[in-house]
Amino acid sequence: MSVIDRNIVTTYSDLFEGLSSLNKIELIESLSKSLKVKESTRDSRFYKSFGAFDSGKSAEEIIADIKSSRKFRNKEIKF
Repeated sequence: MSVIDRNIVTTYSDLFEGLSSLNKIELIESLSKSLKVKESTRDSRFYKSFGAFDSGKSAEEIIADIKSSRKFRNKEIKF
């Protein structure tokens, strides 16, 4: 274990000292579950977060829609 890793583990251990026994058990369960998740599943979830906006329109059509829906108003500011 590198010095940095050891430092991280020590820091987290210090944080966990104030937790109740039940919270520590739940934390252990959560960490155990995270170890069981395959790396490909993690990558898959990460990449699925991209492209959430789905439209059949081309980029140019979307840009034109956005520009046409803009509304400007001239407001005189008094100083």
